[in-house]
Order: sequence, then structure tokens, then C-alpha cells
Amino acid sequence: MTNDNLTAIDNLIIAIDGPSGAGKSTLSKLLAKRLSYTNINTGAMFRTVALAIDRAGIELSDDAAIEQLCQQLHIYFKKDAEGETVWLGNENVSQLIHGSKISMLTSRVSALPVVRKAMLDLQREMAAHGGVVLEGRDIGSVVFPDAQVKFFLCASAPARGLRRHEELIHRGEYSDLAQTVAEVQQRDEADYNREHAPLKQAADAVAIDSTSMSIDQVLEQMLLVVAQSRQKYQQS
Repeated sequence: MTNDNLTAIDNLIIAIDGPSGAGKSTLSKLLAKRLSYTNINTGAMFRTVALAIDRAGIELSDDAAIEQLCQQLHIYFKKDAEGETVWLGNENVSQLIHGSKISMLTSRVSALPVVRKAMLDLQREMAAHGGVVLEGRDIGSVVFPDAQVKFFLCASAPARGLRRHEELIHRGEYSDLAQTVAEVQQRDEADYNREHAPLKQAADAVAIDSTSMSIDQVLEQMLLVVAQSRQKYQQS
């Protein structure tokens, strides 16, 4: 399969869902690059909202204040020398949103209906013309139920915890492996059991378990599915 065969796909919406640490962010970036698509990291959007709420000292029970804050936030993505970065207004928050405190807060913030409504509207606006790869928790099941290609990436909690641990160490942050695995499991519990838009696999999503697979292996499998979908839509 060649890159030339894939870059001709112009307007598909590709949804990638799955639990924390399954490789969604990395693979959505790689897939978007191979397809010459725009990558929209919805998880980073929720993390940015969580950071803003934490900074503002707003209680999570204060829907009115959170709604007002969401209306004022300017969240967007940029590609520069650092790669793909996440911005809140004029501030690059790419590193700040991945600390342990914000990671745990994000699970609670992303369950708030007022936040989900604001981010859903923004995500649909960003992807209105297709040619995008979006990753998150409910992209294929809620945000874009009619997406032409859907993936559900998963991996065992110990494997995901180890990846998270290594990521934190690589960034120079302290991390205890056992605690990090426990946090992954807590995040799973919160994501799968939250009242609003819980994490679940869309019925028509292609499931890929990356526990024993390399990033390159998962990417090639995803590219194959996209190519097959492309043929399907060309024939229809």
C-alpha cells in the first residue's frame, strides 16, 4: 500500500475512540499525516477545558459559570517546529494539559453535559468539511455516528499504564508505575460508567487491541481499513 493511494481520499471523517493510553493520540496524528488530513485531538480539547476550569477555581457543580467559561475559550491546534500543539488563546498548553492532576480532572470535566455540548459543537464545526481524523471517547458513537470510518483502540490496563509511566519519565516528570496503572484503571471506571456519553465501542467500529502490537503495526492495519472504506465509497 502506498501513500499515493491514500492521499486521494479527500473528505472522509475518521473517528478513533478508546480508553486512555490506548495510543489514540499518537495514531490519529500518524494516520492524519499519511492521509494528508487534519488531526483533531478531542481529548486535548477536554483537557484544555479542565485546565481552564482548574485555573479559574470554578466548582464542577457550577454549570452556569462553566458554560460561560466555555463560551469564552479559544481552543485550537497548530503545526509548528514542535509538531502539533494545543493552544488556549495565545498560550501553548500542550505540556500543561498532560499532568496527572489535569488528567484525573479531565475525566470528571468531560462528563459534564454543559462541557460536552460546547465541545461537541466545536468539534462538528472543525470537521464540517471532512478530511479529518478525530480521536476521543465517543466520536464514533455520539459526535459523528455517521463517520465513514470508525476505530476502537484498546489495550490492557497494565500495558496502558506502562506507556503512560514511560511517557511521564521521558518528559522528566516523576511517576510511580503501580500508581500510574491504578490511575489508568480509575480513569477507565469513570469513563465507562459516567452518566453522560460513557465510553463505548460503536457497533460498526473496527476494534484493534494494541497490547502486543507496535505503533507501526496498528497504523498499517488502520490504513488497510481506510483503503477498503475508500473503495466501498467509490463504488457506491
